[in-house]
Amino acid sequence: MTKLQERALRLGMVQTCRKMNASGINQGTSGNLSVRLDADNFLITPSSLPYETMTPADIMKMGFDGTYEGKHRPSSEWRFHRDILRHREDIDAVLHCHSVYATTLAVHHKPIPSFHYMTGVAGGTTIRCARYATFGTQALSDAAIEALDGRLACLLGQHGQISLGKTFASALWLAIEVETLSRMYVQALTLGEPPILSDEEMARVIGQMQRMSYGQMPEPDGSNDVARPKAAARKVAARKPVARVSRKRS
Repeated sequence: MTKLQERALRLGMVQTCRKMNASGINQGTSGNLSVRLDADNFLITPSSLPYETMTPADIMKMGFDGTYEGKHRPSSEWRFHRDILRHREDIDAVLHCHSVYATTLAVHHKPIPSFHYMTGVAGGTTIRCARYATFGTQALSDAAIEALDGRLACLLGQHGQISLGKTFASALWLAIEVETLSRMYVQALTLGEPPILSDEEMARVIGQMQRMSYGQMPEPDGSNDVARPKAAARKVAARKPVARVSRKRS
């Protein structure tokens, strides 16, 4: 990776951290962000530095061996950032925040079930809640890895949430979505336990979401009534044979 590419990543981290606060999912100096740099290193936000004063030069560079470079100390949660990036080759960005409603559920160790189909954005029928462990410890990292198995997001017991993505934008979008789902679930619980969508339905939902993520339309293969570009519809119509009308001779 070139110096220019690394600087772009550093700038992207600063911008994303400020968006975290602006969106309301994070407050003060809580929360942290990391991104894969190469096979041996990753970038991570520094510890206890306000996002509004943070610059690209403040971002810390860490090796997967736990060594770091920079003028600050790395985030106290560097262990789960490192371990998640090391275990999950399908993602490149790890975002952690203490969003209010997700944390409300997390303090009760309550996972988010498929009460709403959008639960599927995290990759499964539930958004799990990891068991509690002291912040900054290997025990917390191990708990997070377990809760994220086959998922792109999880809650951390009595702590907050983690969301993953290929990019800063996708990780931030997912974190906001998890917070939105958490808020809806907390509010739904005031009326009682909401009905839960079946695993079969969620499998269909997740399949639809995966098709859309690959740029395809959400309709399942084989559907007759599908949305399609107007130009394509004209081509189909032009290929249809024209029915001949037979005329009887008088």
